[in-house]
Amino acid sequence: MIKIPSSEITPEHVYLNRRAFLKSMGIVTAGALALAACAPTEPASDAPSASDASSDAPSGQSPDPADETSPQASAATDELGDPLNTYKEVTNFNNFYEFTTDKEDVAKLSRDFKTSPWTLEVSGLVNNPQTFDIDDLRTMFDQEERIYRLRCVEAWSMVIPWMGFPIHKLLEVVQPKAEAKYLRFETLHDPEQFPEQKYSRFEWPYVEGLRLDEAMNDLAILGTGLYGKELLPQNGAPIRLVVPWKYGFKSIKSIVRIVLSEGQPSSLWMRAAPNEYGFYANVNPDVHHPRWSQASERRIGELGRRPTLKFNGYEEEVAGLYAGMDLAKNF
Repeated sequence: MIKIPSSEITPEHVYLNRRAFLKSMGIVTAGALALAACAPTEPASDAPSASDASSDAPSGQSPDPADETSPQASAATDELGDPLNTYKEVTNFNNFYEFTTDKEDVAKLSRDFKTSPWTLEVSGLVNNPQTFDIDDLRTMFDQEERIYRLRCVEAWSMVIPWMGFPIHKLLEVVQPKAEAKYLRFETLHDPEQFPEQKYSRFEWPYVEGLRLDEAMNDLAILGTGLYGKELLPQNGAPIRLVVPWKYGFKSIKSIVRIVLSEGQPSSLWMRAAPNEYGFYANVNPDVHHPRWSQASERRIGELGRRPTLKFNGYEEEVAGLYAGMDLAKNF
């Protein structure tokens, strides 16, 4: 198991005390202070912290060009009536460990990341293996807006208007073989663009996986944009996985390869901290993570906490995938 020094992960008390100090100096707005409360609810250990986060940019960070635009979504809320997080929140505070372990620096450090040309290879147990150009994928499949809740294992959440297409449409093209049971997703491995890949704190490249029936569910998409705009590098450009009923660390970014297999793949987080991160990672308020209770969550930009919904509120659409499974034993 790979260990990350605790010095590389900001403990909650340090993060909150820093925000409190800035607030006392009149630097941080009330909204930004509220976002700080979405940090982990328990102290970080030496095990790595997996999340997929976005919130207000910290004071002093140079403005992102995205902040100067006002992109629009087709609706102001999700299907439960919860308001969308702002484009600025979604694009200015991110976990993307290939760039840095500092959430506040990802947007800045990723600005020169090259997302074109870009190809996505789909191979393995398929009858029609192909390599797709990202521009072709954007035209081959209708880019649908999907307003989904994002739930981090660190017990905070967001509502994001993604753009993309269902994975099952891609699978219809490559035609999985009868023995195919899983999909293995792989992020670009390029230490020149991803500076943290020069170090061995993880087994690079980032890898994640889904069962084939999970990938075939219409909720599972390959995201190519948000708020009607193409993804920025910090959000996983040019193409990423979005599975809203699972914790955010499952939604692998900057994908270059999908391999269909008969055996279950082992993900980066499963290898890094197997006592904390499992293959399924379905949002479940009844399963206590070793470091963070999953019973409640804090929505970015809100004060207080809200109860966590089983499967992140998508139980009706996905519960049948896990009939007969003991979800408490299959994190």
